[in-house]
Amino acid sequence: MTPEQLALLDQARRTLEAAKLLSANGYFRDAVSRAYYSMLYTAEAFLAKTGTPIRSHQGIILAFGRDIAKTGRVPVEYHRKLIDAERLRNKADYRHQEAVTPEEAQKQIAEAEQLLQLGQRLIAPEQEV
Repeated sequence: MTPEQLALLDQARRTLEAAKLLSANGYFRDAVSRAYYSMLYTAEAFLAKTGTPIRSHQGIILAFGRDIAKTGRVPVEYHRKLIDAERLRNKADYRHQEAVTPEEAQKQIAEAEQLLQLGQRLIAPEQEV
C-alpha cells in the first residue's frame, strides 16, 4: 500500500466515524455527506496506484467505474453505490426542503463501511505482489 493510499483510507475511516457520530446525534444530512466523502476517499485510494491525477468528484466516480469496477477489481455494484451516494449527498447539501431520513443515513453509512472494508482488504495485498 502506498503512503497516499494509506492516507486516503485513513481519511475515509475518520470521515466514516464522523458520519456515525453525526447520525447518532440526529444530524442526518451531515451524516449522509460525511458517508459519501468516506466512499469518495476509498475510491480515490483504489485509483491512487494509477498515478493519474483526478480533480473532480465526477472524475473520481467515472474513473472508479471504468478502471476499478468494470475491470472486476471490485463488484460493479460498488460503482452504483458511489453514484447513489453522490446523489443523496447532493440532496442533503443542496435541497434543504427535502428531508434526509435516519434510514437513508444509516444505509449510506453501512455502504460506506462496506466499501472501506473492501478497500482495506484489497488494496494492501495488491501492493505486495
